[in-house]
Amino acid sequence: MARYEAVIGLEVHAQLQTLTKAFCPCSTQFGAPPNSNTCPVCLGLPGALPVLNEKALGLALRASLAINAKIQEKSRFARKNYFYPDLPKGYQISMYELPLALDGWLEIEVEGVKKRIGITRLHMEDDAGKSLHEGFPDSDRWSYIDLNRCGVPLIEIVSEPDLRTPAEAYAYLNTLKQILEYTEVSDCNMEEGSLRCDANVSVRLRGAPKFGTKAEVKNLNSFRYLAHALEYEIERQIGVLESGGTITQETRLWNVAGGRTEPMRSKEMAHDYRYFPDPDLLPVTVSARMIEEIRAAMPELPDAKVARFVKDYGITPYDAGVLTSTRALANYFEGTVKAGAPAKSAANWIAGELLRRLKDAGKEIADSPMAPSALAGLLATVEKGEITAASGKKVFAQMFDSGKSAADIIAAEGLAQISDTGAIEKIARAVLEKNPDNLAKYRSGNEGVFKFFVGQVIRETRGQANPQLVNEILKKVLAGD
Repeated sequence: MARYEAVIGLEVHAQLQTLTKAFCPCSTQFGAPPNSNTCPVCLGLPGALPVLNEKALGLALRASLAINAKIQEKSRFARKNYFYPDLPKGYQISMYELPLALDGWLEIEVEGVKKRIGITRLHMEDDAGKSLHEGFPDSDRWSYIDLNRCGVPLIEIVSEPDLRTPAEAYAYLNTLKQILEYTEVSDCNMEEGSLRCDANVSVRLRGAPKFGTKAEVKNLNSFRYLAHALEYEIERQIGVLESGGTITQETRLWNVAGGRTEPMRSKEMAHDYRYFPDPDLLPVTVSARMIEEIRAAMPELPDAKVARFVKDYGITPYDAGVLTSTRALANYFEGTVKAGAPAKSAANWIAGELLRRLKDAGKEIADSPMAPSALAGLLATVEKGEITAASGKKVFAQMFDSGKSAADIIAAEGLAQISDTGAIEKIARAVLEKNPDNLAKYRSGNEGVFKFFVGQVIRETRGQANPQLVNEILKKVLAGD
């Protein structure tokens, strides 16, 4: 790796968040019975004519603006011809020489270093169906075809070959996914196939002006698989070159179980697909007014939200980054603040306690059993000194598990903070009497023992004593004695 560098470009397919397909009124519902969401249009039956989904076009334009791409006034659908059992039309409706948008970019950050990654193009297309295989080589093997995905609207976003490491590719895909989710262009559910990624990777000697021969790696349906596949493929190509071999331009699959890439087929070129304009679809004309209307309706993007959180709420850039990782989490944080919680306190509890509990429970922020107003109510009791921070964590855990209010749990568990100076002084004197050796150490100048006394008093009160009062009263008792 000291002698070589990788050159990586990503092709990302994202399913647009529409109720119906790209060119027909069939449902895009995931998990429907096989072949039930189909019609003559998406099955490519003779005489059926496609009509462009207006919502899909609007989402594709929104995505184009979000990745800083230049929207073309004129774009055109083409037929991408190839045979596959789950492609009943015998072609895919896509865009070729006139894509929807060009020349975009995203900024990524890896290990504190920011880098701009160019985006070649964004175009619209429809999806193919799905082939399901079962059986083994030494037994009967069956293949099943589910055509529900045929015609589902996609956008393909093609990056420039500006990525140099698997870490950069990971950061790019994560940034792009976050933007698509924020703008509600796609739900980016990789388990359901709403976000898929193919990687083009080659290696060359550092400083070499020309790119090496690339391989395309498919079947990358998770961020982890993307990183592992790139690491393996880079090492494989370097090994081939170092042994005197040559790299073959081909398409390879990521074998998850084997942890390796494997040859699939020789790489097709554009002419292999015999692209030509789709005669059943008119060219797409995008007016300046349409672009401005979509721009005006754009939600706040992640980078802008991070900057606003730091400025308006006084939290650290790191905490702002965590809280804006998803739009739902950012909304939860702002909802907690609007309900009366101090911003810094809300940030700490959400980024710490809440996210940890959600992760342990396997839940997303949208499924949190604790509403923002409920968390704000708990934080108010801690801020007012009605309960200690330690008791607050106990109350939080019970609120999360039971859905009960902070007030009900505090009353039922007797967790209200003890602020009675007389009661605390009595406990403090009893602690000193029980620990004569440590008291002697304190009198001989070992002030570190003071923390021991504080801890014992807090322990005797089951964590309910006001820590500030405990400190003040202990100092007074020790000075008086």
